[in-house]
Amino acid sequence: MPVVTPSQYLTMLDKAKEGHYGYAAFNVTSTETANAVLLGLKTAKADGIIQVSTGGAEFLSGMGVKSMALGATALADYVHFMAQHYDVNVALHTDHCHPKYLETFVLPLIAETERRRALGQGNLFNAHMFDGSELPLDENLRRSSELLKRCAASEIVLEVEIGVVGGEEDGHDTSGTPKDKLYTTPEDMVAAHKALAPLGPYLLAATFGNVHGVYKPGNVVLRPEILKEGQEAIQAACDGQRTRLVFHGGSGSSLAEIHATLDYGVVKMNVDTDTQYAFTRAIAGHMFKNYDGVLKVDGEVGDKKAYDPRPYMKKAEQSMADRVIRACEDLRSAGKTLGRI
Repeated sequence: MPVVTPSQYLTMLDKAKEGHYGYAAFNVTSTETANAVLLGLKTAKADGIIQVSTGGAEFLSGMGVKSMALGATALADYVHFMAQHYDVNVALHTDHCHPKYLETFVLPLIAETERRRALGQGNLFNAHMFDGSELPLDENLRRSSELLKRCAASEIVLEVEIGVVGGEEDGHDTSGTPKDKLYTTPEDMVAAHKALAPLGPYLLAATFGNVHGVYKPGNVVLRPEILKEGQEAIQAACDGQRTRLVFHGGSGSSLAEIHATLDYGVVKMNVDTDTQYAFTRAIAGHMFKNYDGVLKVDGEVGDKKAYDPRPYMKKAEQSMADRVIRACEDLRSAGKTLGRI
């Protein structure tokens, strides 16, 4: 099916919220990794999200161009074209956009959607993320509110982050963040909802100890109950309303922790590190197994069948697709495609 329309995407989010399941949002860096996500979603009979980060988008544009906006546009157009041939619903997101990248990443993409809508065409992306967590909360919410107004005019969902996700991603290193900053307070969640909910549909990445990348058990203490406390505070302060939550930094989380967040209102969980590893591990396995074939060792000619990229890229696609399937199962979305909505 084609990439979902704005109204269809909101239906997806509402169904997930009501059904206590979530959509896995997979970061991609190439058409090959996008194909792996589509294959995994199809096999799992699950709807899901394909997303691209600033670094991934720049990489997609190639070393001769190095443009975040152009790489993201090319990726989105590719997914729009290929998703038509799969029997699941797919949404398109951008991932963490820090304030310094707004002018070169998210704003040009919003402008492109505005241009397309003026021509009677559909949106390029379903949602964009503004990560203003490095700013004071008041400034973060002020800038998020301004951006949400513009997004809402084009039926784009805005994802915002309050609190800090630790670790390192795309060169943005927050590993030195004080531990108390890794946990969003109920008061901050209420402030975010009051500022944003009247302006348009939004997703809230509230932090509860999340860290990007993989980590050993015990190194990070996740406290999913923070999301429960925040939702209860929003309900009390905002006439029973609840917000849609996002789980960042999910690699290494236990199944019990994931399921707890779903029960507390998480409808989207980002998956990147684990799928990166799955993709690369298959290629590494091929190279080790076919060492003499992929290299011209001791003056030999190698084996064209071994160094042709297609066989090992197919292995990588399948390996990543298998990890996509597992993520859908973990998030309770496997087998729950909404079909034609």
